[in-house]
Amino acid sequence: MTRNATRRRTTRETDVSVSLDLAGAGTVEIDTGVGFLDHLLTSLAYHAMWDLSVSVSGDLHVDDHHTVEDTFLVLGEAFAEAIGNRAGIVRFGDAVVPMDEAIGSVAVDIGGRPYAVIEVEFGADRIGALSTQMIPHGLEALARTAGVTLHATGSGGNDHHIAEALFKALGRAMRTAAQSDPGRMGIPSTKGTA
Repeated sequence: MTRNATRRRTTRETDVSVSLDLAGAGTVEIDTGVGFLDHLLTSLAYHAMWDLSVSVSGDLHVDDHHTVEDTFLVLGEAFAEAIGNRAGIVRFGDAVVPMDEAIGSVAVDIGGRPYAVIEVEFGADRIGALSTQMIPHGLEALARTAGVTLHATGSGGNDHHIAEALFKALGRAMRTAAQSDPGRMGIPSTKGTA
């Protein structure tokens, strides 16, 4: 079963290239132009055990919105292509990750039903060069194009810790959900389809 994909999306605002291998070892090469976004994507891929390459050229002279949103849209497209018809997978995954005073909790259904509920509040407007309001927005974009139902909550006293715990939990939940289920050949649904 092929579990990899390469996607590229070019607009007037961004040029995003993503290469994803779901059966990887957590090797990453990420350059979005937004340092803290690179850090979060690295945490996601490492804990999901994905090999992930992301290269982005965006209109950061405007702000980080288009760069962040388009990065997650393309990552979601790559995931949807890599996971294929979703037959023979576990489908559901969840994880809770503590990071010092912060905690991130994520539950996913990667069966093809896009929906996102993100409940996280940050104390500041930015973490490094990343706007904190773009974190939930990016996760919503990822859920939409990946075909994933995503429930995520995060809390704590340090914004960096909250965001990082959230992405580590996302990685671990996605890793569980994408695993092969040796007892199941078809789509893991009583309907026979997602």
